[in-house]
Amino acid sequence: MIKISSAKLCTFAYQKLVVNKRLVVTFRLVKIYFMEKSIEFEEPITVQRCTESLSSVEDAIYVIGGKWKLKIIIALQESGNIRFNELQRIVVGISARVLSNELKDLELNGFVKRIVHSEQTPVVVEYISTDYSKTLKPVIMALSEWGRTHKNNIKQDLF
Repeated sequence: MIKISSAKLCTFAYQKLVVNKRLVVTFRLVKIYFMEKSIEFEEPITVQRCTESLSSVEDAIYVIGGKWKLKIIIALQESGNIRFNELQRIVVGISARVLSNELKDLELNGFVKRIVHSEQTPVVVEYISTDYSKTLKPVIMALSEWGRTHKNNIKQDLF
């Protein structure tokens, strides 16, 4: 077990993983605890594990990051089958062009399925969230909880 006492700022893995006493970063590989002025790691962190974790986080942020993607995914999960204009009304402030591009990206990454009903006139296009997009629920819930905590910290001026 590695123990670092009285550390206000600790930098590991060539300054790629930064932990200070107000930010806790967990990659499931290493659990980080704050106990007054010490940080304890259950297992030693290696440069390779840190690099792999950071790479995975970067990939995840690339796929679901941005202003609109999570909002679109959440709207689709809550609404089920939904048409383009309905989705645009639900995701307030998004333009048709941006929504179209985001839906294409989400479809390429397997989060959204586009269903075309060509037997109807006019042709009806619906979007649904896939089972794969439902795997994001714990991530969304964790982000939501973190956001609530962060907002309360800002309000209480803990920084």
